[in-house]
Amino acid sequence: MFPRTATADAARLVATRGARGFADGLASVLLASYLTRLGFSPLQIGAIVTATLLGSAGLMLAIGLAGHRWPRRSVLLGASVLMLATGLGFYAATSFWPLFLVAFVGTLNPSAGDVTLFLPTEQAVLSETVAPAERTEIFAWYNLAGAFAGALGALASGGPVRVAQVLSIGVAQAERLGFLVYGFFGALSALAYRKLSRVVEAPPPPGTAPLARSRRVVLQLAALFSLDSFGGGFVVQSLLALWLFRRFAVPLATAAAIFFAVNLLGAASQLVSSRLTARIGHVRTMVFTHLPSSLFLILAGVMPTLPLAALFLLLRAAISSMDVPARQAYVMAMVPREERAAAASVTNVPRSLAAAVAPLLAGSLLQWSSYGWPLICAGVLKVTYDLLLFAAFAHRRPVEPG
Repeated sequence: MFPRTATADAARLVATRGARGFADGLASVLLASYLTRLGFSPLQIGAIVTATLLGSAGLMLAIGLAGHRWPRRSVLLGASVLMLATGLGFYAATSFWPLFLVAFVGTLNPSAGDVTLFLPTEQAVLSETVAPAERTEIFAWYNLAGAFAGALGALASGGPVRVAQVLSIGVAQAERLGFLVYGFFGALSALAYRKLSRVVEAPPPPGTAPLARSRRVVLQLAALFSLDSFGGGFVVQSLLALWLFRRFAVPLATAAAIFFAVNLLGAASQLVSSRLTARIGHVRTMVFTHLPSSLFLILAGVMPTLPLAALFLLLRAAISSMDVPARQAYVMAMVPREERAAAASVTNVPRSLAAAVAPLLAGSLLQWSSYGWPLICAGVLKVTYDLLLFAAFAHRRPVEPG
């Protein structure tokens, strides 16, 4: 059930996250297939994925640290316009360097989760739309909407093959149309953000420096989260799709079905997070669900057949997302209200930067071998993160009452 204290703004943000999740799911699977059809090498594809993450990290940092000077609705509207421009740019360009530039300055998201400049402002606003005791639950709904819609978007990524048959055009040309759909959802997001109430505007007192009171804990969490994200960068959805294409010669429609199931399981697991957090706490929820999912990822990478690899990817998906609402709510509860946007930015920017390095390495590994080395590297790094997080924060609780 949706949190009883949630405001209308909470519902709008959850709905907008779902719309953006569909666009991200569609584009993240299409990206590898489309760039492969254009003749790009795995290394070039990895470089473009890296550019998307590096650019998003820079924009996210700017919004998190300086965005409190601007109205929150204006920040979200600007991000929506940039999303529209990104879709148009990927539709218009077909050579490497223009696509690399659009990827760097745009909002394209090659992963199943949200790593874009929408994130710090949305999280700060969302944390204030419910009572503190229901914050993990609203983040669970927020991520559920994104993950479920992302699953539908991944499934829809198989549609261009059918569109090409119906319209008698090339598959690459039909896949290009998918980026227009991505841009269209940016325009829809702008319409939704315009309806946010004035209550979402909560600028700090003049002269307040970002993270004046919570710098130490935020930097500690950011360092740990960046290790997790570095591992995750090896297996962003675009590169997982590329691995399936190269390792098992999977058709695009089959890959779309696999990622639909993966994202659907990830979405369903989100709602369990709030109940688990209420019983065992934020940090234990993060570690006790994330650790086995990392082991499943390693096992998927060493499987010799597609059915076995898909099985372990699905097992991983069933529990790997439970840590996300707990992590987001934990960060918001550990800092004062006026520092939440900055905290969301500073804990997510290192994640994006760390994740941005890994796709280039993963692309190099896939160019050298079709074996599951990116999955193995990701799993080992994530296990290390789980153990370090538990050691450092298992006995530290949110400072906010409730």
